[in-house]
Amino acid sequence: MTTTTTQPSDTEVLAAHEGGKLGTALTTPLADARDLSIAYTPGVAQVCRAIAADPALVRRYTWTDRLVAVVSDGTAVLGLGDIGPRASLPVMEGKSALFKQFGGLDSIPLVLDTTDVDEIVETLVRLRPSFGAVNLEDVSAPRCFELERRLVEALDCPVMHDDQHGTAVVLLAALHGACAATGRDLPALRVVVSGAGAAGIACARFLVAAGVRDVVVLDSRGVVDADRGGEKALLAAQTNPRGVRGGLAEALAGADVFVGLSSAQLPEGLLATMAPGPFVFALSNPDPEVHPDVAARYASVVATGRSDFPHQINNVLAFPGVFAGALDAGARRITEGMKLAAAEAIAAVAADGGAVSVDRIVPSPFDPRVGPAVAAAVAQAARRDPQVSAGR
Repeated sequence: MTTTTTQPSDTEVLAAHEGGKLGTALTTPLADARDLSIAYTPGVAQVCRAIAADPALVRRYTWTDRLVAVVSDGTAVLGLGDIGPRASLPVMEGKSALFKQFGGLDSIPLVLDTTDVDEIVETLVRLRPSFGAVNLEDVSAPRCFELERRLVEALDCPVMHDDQHGTAVVLLAALHGACAATGRDLPALRVVVSGAGAAGIACARFLVAAGVRDVVVLDSRGVVDADRGGEKALLAAQTNPRGVRGGLAEALAGADVFVGLSSAQLPEGLLATMAPGPFVFALSNPDPEVHPDVAARYASVVATGRSDFPHQINNVLAFPGVFAGALDAGARRITEGMKLAAAEAIAAVAADGGAVSVDRIVPSPFDPRVGPAVAAAVAQAARRDPQVSAGR
């Protein structure tokens, strides 16, 4: 199962990031004085007057209709933790590059030197005329839940915390693919989610919304229950229908799916207690909860969050198309129905032409069909959903 992808050296990585990974490009010529008079003064004043008279024209005559603000406070960056806004910038630049490459969207990294939810919301409300959507990135839990909710209510544009919902969308798409490859029924799966941070909670909720009837979530103290308080108490009310108690051993007994979204290790012995031919999605980076070669001794399908193993559960399959579709539809928010449509579109690309198998449950991020398929499905779902226009 192990691939032979050559890992880049530290020198190569640092050299590739010199000067940053982003720039701007002109979309109108500036070759002579006439071009200048059109793009800037005096011609630009005509455009300003038009927008002043009809503010909706800003979508037509500026780039805001296709501009995403990639926002972070640097408190939960990759596997590095709270490294601050400046150190998070390479990741946010990378995210913006992915938006352009895979979604055709411009974006701007905005790293904020505050962790105060009120201050972040106020900052983005004041900046709202400058962008068309907000991608929250690498904000620590549990603040990320409150921040996303507050921004959805405060802004009249799409807002999504990709660490939560992008992960959930691709996970669901992968489960669709795994079920199709093995002849299983998604709602009947018994799923164990190890990790009750931002991604774990969002994935568990999304699987329930997709119709999975039996989802059990664990944190470092064991199966999540109402005594945890906060978001975990709310999650406990939505999950664990059999009332499982204890730790990973109790949760995994007879389970069909393991989803790892924490640093907790999955002992090989517990794999043998799962249902025959389980799905093992060990998604922690850089170190999966269990090595894929070990998991493959027991599992029918193994996935990780890494690019050097098969079946990478990569958010880039989802977020560019989700935002592109939301902006195409003029949506004021990203709804559950839009995210479900995105997962189904990703799964459909993987299954196109009968290509889905235990060796291919999701398409490659470089498959050119993915972004447009997700965008079209999300836009269609948005136009059917009154929430995207009602907004509140």
